[in-house]
Amino acid sequence: MIDKRQYDRIARTLPLLRGADPELAREFEQAAHYARIPAGRDVFAEGDQVDAIALLISGVVRVYTIGETGREITLYRFGTGESCILTANAILSRQSFPAIATVERDAEAVMITSDTFRNWVRRYDLWRDFVFDLLSKRLAGVMAIVTEVAFWRMDTRVASLLLERSRAQNPIHITHQEIAAELGSSREVISRILEELAGLNLIGTSRGTIEVLNLVALQGRAAV
Repeated sequence: MIDKRQYDRIARTLPLLRGADPELAREFEQAAHYARIPAGRDVFAEGDQVDAIALLISGVVRVYTIGETGREITLYRFGTGESCILTANAILSRQSFPAIATVERDAEAVMITSDTFRNWVRRYDLWRDFVFDLLSKRLAGVMAIVTEVAFWRMDTRVASLLLERSRAQNPIHITHQEIAAELGSSREVISRILEELAGLNLIGTSRGTIEVLNLVALQGRAAV
């Protein structure tokens, strides 16, 4: 259960609560539980039974899968005001969690039990719309990843990742292994591609950081 002060703060973060009718708002206060989840903690591992869904108030959670070779690939991340499509799907289908969800940045979350989640999907149009909107947005993102993996060369994917990350910070604080885990490749392949890009003076590399030096040229590599 959360108090009125907590509810008001959560409502500022979760858009769906701004339009909630008094009945849903009252049930949300009674059913929700506040949780802090530190970075590095697994929210769910593959095969876990899903007994609740987390709506993030702050922080970032990375959802990824590990193949038979041990390589990781990131499916998506969710952050403030968002939740996890695979958790929602597991609750609705009453199946186990099919991937791994790990907190990347210290998170605050509101936890809603699976039974309550399903109950609200049946009873409240607003909640049902929230869930379907979540599913549709994440599905589009996952399909984009499938397209990248199936049809893009790895050097193109690396260039695209560096361009995306450089918009937030440049130099980028990331290791070769982290890029490999993000893209579902091996560290050796990523290191070779980064060495090639550095040799062309498109990027500069140092321990734990990569700096984009030639934005236009790197965009050309990403568009190949």
